[in-house]
Amino acid sequence: MADEPGTVADLIRTAAEAAIEFRLGLGERPVARPIDRDALVAALGGPLPAEPTPPDRVLDDLVIAADPGLVATAGPRFFGFVVGGSLPAATAADMLAVGWDQLAFNATTSPAAGAVEEVAGGWLKDLLGLPATASVGFGTGAQSANTVGLATGRHRVLEATGWDVERDGLAGSPRVRVVASVERHATVDRSLRLLGLGTAGVRPVAADAQGAIDIDDLARVLADEPDTPTIVVLQTGNVNTGACDDLRAAIGLARTVPHSWVHVDGAFGLWAAACPETRSLTDGIELADSWCTDGHKWLNVPYDCGLVFCADPAAHVAAASYSASYLTGAGAAGSPADFVLESSRRARGFAVWAALRELGASGVAELVRRTCALARRFADGLAAGGVEIVNDVVLNQVLAGFGSDERTDSVVAGVQRDGTCWLGGTTWRGRRLMRISVSNWSTTEDDVDRSVAAILRVAAGA
Repeated sequence: MADEPGTVADLIRTAAEAAIEFRLGLGERPVARPIDRDALVAALGGPLPAEPTPPDRVLDDLVIAADPGLVATAGPRFFGFVVGGSLPAATAADMLAVGWDQLAFNATTSPAAGAVEEVAGGWLKDLLGLPATASVGFGTGAQSANTVGLATGRHRVLEATGWDVERDGLAGSPRVRVVASVERHATVDRSLRLLGLGTAGVRPVAADAQGAIDIDDLARVLADEPDTPTIVVLQTGNVNTGACDDLRAAIGLARTVPHSWVHVDGAFGLWAAACPETRSLTDGIELADSWCTDGHKWLNVPYDCGLVFCADPAAHVAAASYSASYLTGAGAAGSPADFVLESSRRARGFAVWAALRELGASGVAELVRRTCALARRFADGLAAGGVEIVNDVVLNQVLAGFGSDERTDSVVAGVQRDGTCWLGGTTWRGRRLMRISVSNWSTTEDDVDRSVAAILRVAAGA
């Protein structure tokens, strides 16, 4: 049944007003609240209505029923994960993208979506110090970006031995050795499972006290089977400590292997390259073969946005693309879907373009600089209150201990119930610790101080 004139416009305005009200209240809203999940499901659920419901009623019911279960991840005191808060221009651009409802498959389905990804991709490469000739894919997150980067590496190292993995699969192929730190992110292992490379065959490399890869141990591992096709996985931004691998030294060692590919998982740490004060942590980044990062982390664009870059565009396309006779425009140069896993894909590039235009290069640098300073303020405030800070705060990650594992978990749970801020727990080197991530553009010194006070208050009663 066709909508009455004005219905779509009225609904979009209503949705925008609800979103505005939510965003304006983030500063004082409890970051998370205890929730009765059964009540939440009941409010949203029940039998599927037999008859249509007026669209305005649907929207009103959704706003009311969902509100108790909304977490203020976009707000200034959410520190549980490396989650950005979506910049104003990026938020508005993403709302436009939903309204435009563009299929960002290729230049036929949306010339604008393809063009904006090309432009934003070029800006990103310049900002992050990556080769200007690298290809760029806009996917869902670090999981898909790591998978594509590793798939491209799989393609290239096997091709070098004369094996066509896309045609012939892995059965009977030369063995591919994956060399990665014991501190690699769990998404890397998941990608290896999905790609048929498995996790049992990963050659683990030791890490130093802060979680960066041990260069001497990397040299030892690589020397063990120098003629085996090898994918080396490196990291910028350890998920717990923020530590970054010595990329220049590690990549230099990887190049001693005849058939090697170096992939850098930089889900949040790659953004350190955009700031003069932290750029040294990514020294040598341009020497790798593929890179992964998330826009919805430190760039502060709405969920979801993952980015994969490859220094070898031909290998990238060979590993990730496909074509079919009915897909008009498929296979044309620069089709956005050739660089990611998704065909039916939303136009993420509009929000990335808007965020980069809003900030400019200096704004991105200042965002990284300021949130790193706020992380240090967090650590200093907690330390002054007698809390143990376990890591060197080199980026935006803080690890805090409260004595025993049990007490630490108790403090984390108490802070989550308190609602002033939200953060989580982690296990690092066998210890339960509080993990604090600072990456939201709207976080202020006052937000950090309020959060520190809340944590110390809860800890005093734990």
